Parts: sequence; structure tokens; C-alpha cells
Amino acid sequence: MTISTSDLWHHYGRTRHATDRTVPDRFFWSWGQDGGPGAEALGDVTGRCVGDLGAGAARHAAHLTVHHQPARIIAVDASPAQHDMAEDLYGHLASRLRLVHSDVPRHLRAMTGTYDVLYSVFGAVDFAEPRELLPAAAAALRPGGRLVFSTLAHHLGGEPAHPDVQHTEIGAKTPDGAAATMRRWVLQEQVWTKLLDEAGFTRISAETLPGGRGPRAADTLLVTAFRKGQPAV
Repeated sequence: MTISTSDLWHHYGRTRHATDRTVPDRFFWSWGQDGGPGAEALGDVTGRCVGDLGAGAARHAAHLTVHHQPARIIAVDASPAQHDMAEDLYGHLASRLRLVHSDVPRHLRAMTGTYDVLYSVFGAVDFAEPRELLPAAAAALRPGGRLVFSTLAHHLGGEPAHPDVQHTEIGAKTPDGAAATMRRWVLQEQVWTKLLDEAGFTRISAETLPGGRGPRAADTLLVTAFRKGQPAV
């Protein structure tokens, strides 16, 4: 069964939360969180308004807040448990890091023309219906604003990404430990490119970051796109 009302991210990251309370000193896009380009993929975020879509415990957002100079970062996540962990870990950064508990497409639709940069590290872009999320992201960006996201280049275990807009049901657990499933979009590069173009993006590019070995190793597709229109002078 697919459960949409329960927090299926309740258990995710709890072990690390208990043992690692630091602000990461590096920013990784790869599935293994161990390689590829860093925050430079976002461009210069100095003085910019940046949004983390599906921020989880907000570790990437905390890194940008501490090690770069954005005007502000808004880290958005729909999971109550993930939002609570982020508040516990990084609430002290509230002067520049805003932690928002919200459905990501709904948040974006309420923030028209607000953001200079949006990003997702295996976050909301993976788990929200792309035909809903990507147009909302384009609308929330200022003209010329940048969207960067990392997503699976293929399914875990090696099955190819989908050649059309189709979700995959993946295993999850409810807070009480019951088995459930959630939707994840694992799409081929040309499918993402078409969706982004239809949503109002241009200058779309992608690169594959190779993964390691093992049953849960995976290559990463790192995608960059810009909202159509010229930036305001």
C-alpha cells in the first residue's frame, strides 16, 4: 500500500542525528556523498536567496550558511521528523537559515519570483510529481535563476531509469515500523530535459557522476537549468 498521510521519513537519518551534530565542511552531490563537484555547481551564492528542496536534516543548507555568504537559505521539507531534526541540529543558525515545514510544491507556489537559486540533493525533485514541482520551481525563481539537482541515474541495483514520466514504488516504513511504499521518480536524462523545457527552463545540462560498487551503489545524474528570461539588472 502507498501511505501519503504518515511520515515515511520518520526513521531516516536518526542514527547520524544522534552521533553527528556538526556542520559539514563539504558539499557533495553524489549518491555516496563522497565525490563530484561541490557548492560551486550552484554558482556564486553570495548575497543570494537560496532554497533547499527536500532538505531533510538541512546539512547541505547548514554548510552553505556557514561556509558561504548567501543572504538567506530556506530549507524546506514536508517530513515533521526531518524538520524537527533540522531544528535541533541547526536552529541556532536561524539568522540566515530558515527551516520550513511544508509540502515543497505548495511552498514554491507561494514564493513567486523569490529565489535566485534552488537545489535538491536526492530531495523533493526525486519524490514529488515532476510535472507539478518543476513548473512551481520555475515560478519561484527570478528570471535567469538557477535550479540544480542530483538524482539517481538508474535504479538501485542497476535497473535502467524510466524512458518516460513514470514513478517507481520503493519501500518505506511508517513511524511505528509498518511496511509501506512511496513514489520515487528515476528518469532518463532526456526525460528530465523535456520536463524542464516544458516547465520554463533553458540552458539545461547534465553530467553523470560515477558511483562505487555494491548492491546500493548508484551513478548520479547532476542536472542544471535556468529559468527562462533575463536577470534583472
